[in-house]
Amino acid sequence: MRIIQQGFAFLGLAFALLLFSTLTQAASLPDFTELVEEAAPAVVNISTTKAPDPKRAHPLSGLKEEDLPEIFRHFFGGKIPTPNAPRGQTPPQQSLGSGFIISEDGYLLTNNHVVEGAEQIIVRLSDRRELEAKVIGLDKRTDLALLKIDAQNLPVVELGDSSKLKAGEWVLAIGSPFGFDHSVTAGIVSAVGRSLPNENYVPFIQTDVAINPGNSGGPLFNLEGEVVGINSQIYTRSGGFMGLSFAIPIDVAMNVAEQLKTEGRVARGWLGVIIQEVNRDLAESFGLKKPMGALVVQVASDDPAGKGGIQEGDIILEFNGVEIHRSGELPPVVGQIHPGDSAKVKVLRGGKRIFLTIVIEELPEQSIAAAKAPEEPKVAPADRLGLRVVDLSSEQKQRLQADHGILIQDVVAGSGERAGLRSGDLLTMLNGVQIDSVKRYLEVVAALKSGDSVPIRVVRQGSASFIPLKVE
Repeated sequence: MRIIQQGFAFLGLAFALLLFSTLTQAASLPDFTELVEEAAPAVVNISTTKAPDPKRAHPLSGLKEEDLPEIFRHFFGGKIPTPNAPRGQTPPQQSLGSGFIISEDGYLLTNNHVVEGAEQIIVRLSDRRELEAKVIGLDKRTDLALLKIDAQNLPVVELGDSSKLKAGEWVLAIGSPFGFDHSVTAGIVSAVGRSLPNENYVPFIQTDVAINPGNSGGPLFNLEGEVVGINSQIYTRSGGFMGLSFAIPIDVAMNVAEQLKTEGRVARGWLGVIIQEVNRDLAESFGLKKPMGALVVQVASDDPAGKGGIQEGDIILEFNGVEIHRSGELPPVVGQIHPGDSAKVKVLRGGKRIFLTIVIEELPEQSIAAAKAPEEPKVAPADRLGLRVVDLSSEQKQRLQADHGILIQDVVAGSGERAGLRSGDLLTMLNGVQIDSVKRYLEVVAALKSGDSVPIRVVRQGSASFIPLKVE
């Protein structure tokens, strides 16, 4: 009997400890209720109507009943399902998104992809009023849109400082996923300054906050109830949320919004370089202790970088006081510089760190590479790297838009083959030396020492990159 009593006492103590632990953990989790009550009135639902897309015509439009396959006759009783539009036409496209009010007189922010091409934009406020909005400005590069509704004394969000965000912080999103107004989801910041493919000018905030279609354009709040980002996109293989969502930093968004409001367009700084990531092998070949910086693989003499002295093969380590750890960090920093302003740039060149002053220009829509007339081609035998190279002909220079370099005609067993060089590659630089002829190339090759790891710059199918090469 005594043993049984002791057993019950032990179980009671264990249950008490478990309950205490659970209550302690619950107490440490944030309570978002007050934040949502204060912030939600400034969050809006956005619905748009766009012109019909002729490419998405109803699959049965224009068919006669006798044209229906037997299986359709079976399911539809011999009748053609009637589209929600006259035959041969498609109904207007409708979409949903979110946004938030940034001024009492009706300015609000959302994503560009939410309203782009819309013929009508309806904003539904938290008090259920529905107002038509007009577009003040759009910016595709940051996926931002500034809208205006005709209203006064509106609730507004409080803006925060996204530069102070750190991984691990709690954040909260309010939006209209699948049309469910003012849905609240929460999570943490997974990473900051995240670069995404084809999104060079936005250092995204990555979170694990649940974001779905309809959340686009909605605000991301910190625990102080301040907007720190605009929910923009998700990474998914299924089409639904998979734990990876990305928000535009509010610092970037407000800079764009101010330019759209005052100028109607956005002017970004432009350096005029093509860059690549520095991996471990490239870091070794350039004499870096660890991978860092942005490796310049292409620059034109009449671009801002060329005018300021930046050369192909330079590694940009610092731009205007900001250290560049990864190549993707450079474009957003450059883009924030006002065209016409100067920037201090620290680069690694030939093992030495040097400082340059670059006058930043405005980012153009397109840039065209220059081409010059060359000499007659000269063929060289296979060298110690296992490469057979040839000087460029005039026609080749024009076709490749190259003003220097030599063509790799053949690759045999050797260092070049192991580095991944291919027949047809345009070789423009070796070990920091610009190659403008076969003669110059052979001089550089002859000076290489066995065991050296050196960078070699090639252009393949119009894309330039550096490749680490181990001399054997």
